[in-house]
Amino acid sequence: MLARVEAGERIVLARHGKPIAQLVPLDPSPRRQLGFLKGSVDGVFFELLPNDALERWGA
Repeated sequence: MLARVEAGERIVLARHGKPIAQLVPLDPSPRRQLGFLKGSVDGVFFELLPNDALERWGA
């Protein structure tokens, strides 16, 4: 039954002829796109912090 739902089918569950629930496929999670931040992170981000800042962070 789950294979049918995975294939896109909606299945209604009933008790004594009355529908009580429905199995439906979930919307697939959007795939993360690599490189979506390209050009938005400045090179300064990757520079080492000054020693006083590192000390404040306990590093």
